[in-house]
Amino acid sequence: MAQQSRPEPLDLGKTSINSSTADSLATAMESPAERSQGASSPDSYHTTHQINNTTDGENIKADPSDLIVTDVSFRAETMTTTKASSLGYPTENMFEDESITSGSSSDDLEKGMAPVLVQQQIGANEIEKSDIEPTVRERGSHAANSSYNSSWRISVPPVDMPKLPVKRERRIWRGLRHNFFTVYQRLFAICFIANMIAFVILLAQNRYSKPWGPDRGGIATAAASNILAAFLIRQENVINSLYAVCCATPSWFPLRFRRIVAKLYHFGGVHSGCAVSATVWFILFTALITNDYTSGDRNQPGVVAVTYVLLALFLSICIFAIPKFRIFSHNTFEAVHRFAGWIAVGLFWVLILLVSKAASDLPGADSFGMTVVKSPAFWILLVITFFTILPWLRLRKVEAFPEVLSSHAIRIHFKYMKIGPILGLRISDNPLKEWHAFASIPAPDGQSFSLIVSDAGDWTKRQIMEPAHAYWVRGIPITGVLRMAIVFRRVVMVTTGSGIGPVLSMLVSHPMPCRLLWSTPNPEKTYGENIMESVCKADPDAMIINTRASGRPDMVALAYHLYIQSNAEAVFCISNPSLTRKVVYGLESRGIPAYGPIWDS
Repeated sequence: MAQQSRPEPLDLGKTSINSSTADSLATAMESPAERSQGASSPDSYHTTHQINNTTDGENIKADPSDLIVTDVSFRAETMTTTKASSLGYPTENMFEDESITSGSSSDDLEKGMAPVLVQQQIGANEIEKSDIEPTVRERGSHAANSSYNSSWRISVPPVDMPKLPVKRERRIWRGLRHNFFTVYQRLFAICFIANMIAFVILLAQNRYSKPWGPDRGGIATAAASNILAAFLIRQENVINSLYAVCCATPSWFPLRFRRIVAKLYHFGGVHSGCAVSATVWFILFTALITNDYTSGDRNQPGVVAVTYVLLALFLSICIFAIPKFRIFSHNTFEAVHRFAGWIAVGLFWVLILLVSKAASDLPGADSFGMTVVKSPAFWILLVITFFTILPWLRLRKVEAFPEVLSSHAIRIHFKYMKIGPILGLRISDNPLKEWHAFASIPAPDGQSFSLIVSDAGDWTKRQIMEPAHAYWVRGIPITGVLRMAIVFRRVVMVTTGSGIGPVLSMLVSHPMPCRLLWSTPNPEKTYGENIMESVCKADPDAMIINTRASGRPDMVALAYHLYIQSNAEAVFCISNPSLTRKVVYGLESRGIPAYGPIWDS
């Protein structure tokens, strides 16, 4: 084959490169997994990428036609100093001659890090060190942006970390305490046991009464009271008020006290404890009504029929709220909870009116209206009905401005209201079908906010692939788990994937020192430069781990590392349920305050 003409090599600060060198450079900088993808991979780097260098104020770009094709092969793992020099790579001696500071050494060259020196020499990318060795580089996310932003750093799990302390207590007691006797279960037990004590006392006091059993009106009131408590603890204004009170805890209070207060988000235990107790009370009410009907004391078939339908609704709500059923089919759980709840409230009104009408018909009884007004269950049900309707009075459709970050995530901007940090907003494209809550991220101007939605199911995938320009919202924003972080002096935030949304909401407004550990695949490619810049603006030393390059790290060990390094008082984790439980348990079992959303928070 005829020898091709050789154009003048590109002068880049006394460094010449050819196409083989450029390809070798890109190959060496990639992980083994990325190299195996071949040239067709979108993450592969080719000689068609621009190589930027500033010389005398001018930006010089290498054209592919100026690159020389040779047959020199390159393997990073077999690279030596001598071989690097023979291939035309600048060695450490060359850098010393030109007084160029390098983060590499001759040992790095033996390990195949010569391409890093080339990158530093030609200025194609600023290679930064993370807070923890070894040195890694950050990769661009868009083909149009082949230069890399130096405002953030992609980290790798450090080699030398503090050894995790031994878990406290014996394994059996530790498992019981952190899995079966959590704050949620304790609150559930308190509510349920208190109700059952009253249940047993009433039965014991009325075991010889005629007709048998306690007063029917008193049992109905007990059931209605528990339903009211279950409603109120989930009401938006009540939740925000509870957080406001607990977050007012001064940071000079003993850490032990603040650790307990920060468990506020387990309030779901009160909701479920009261709901199950209400069902037990209603089972007793149903048994008494049935006994009255079969014994002929009261001939009220309408009351009996409505009572059994209500009991079926209560049981269905409780069954579908069991964690396994709820996780298996969340949409079914949500539909049963909503529609069965609405029907139950309506039937409860019917039941109260029927029972009051029967009581007013007795000789010497008050009028029907007076009987209704004197019933405690009537006033309780009135409050329940009000709080059931209230969120839907605030139902409205608002304009949205979607910003597709990648095929995995979308950022939805809203401008219809001002909103504070660490608040969750429910949105839907079908208000009667399903609602999804996301953490709000206030805009710097304070006039708008945004939500980050990642691919976590059919609904979220549809929002990414077919961005909507309007969504339904109802109620008011609800304070989230991370709000409790402000009761601590210093905290560590641990998150994965789109969990950066609520964490970023916290970071942009946190009044205390805060460190971030974020592990996710291809962070810049998935979430975009704006999110990366916001993260590093909030925490310049954020540990951002690209799991595509370094694999999934030991999040418990890394969280403990940052906890010790920053002298923090607590760790907060926002991730998928499995990892959140793992991190919280892994730290709490070692005596470190750790918090994260639970399945019912």
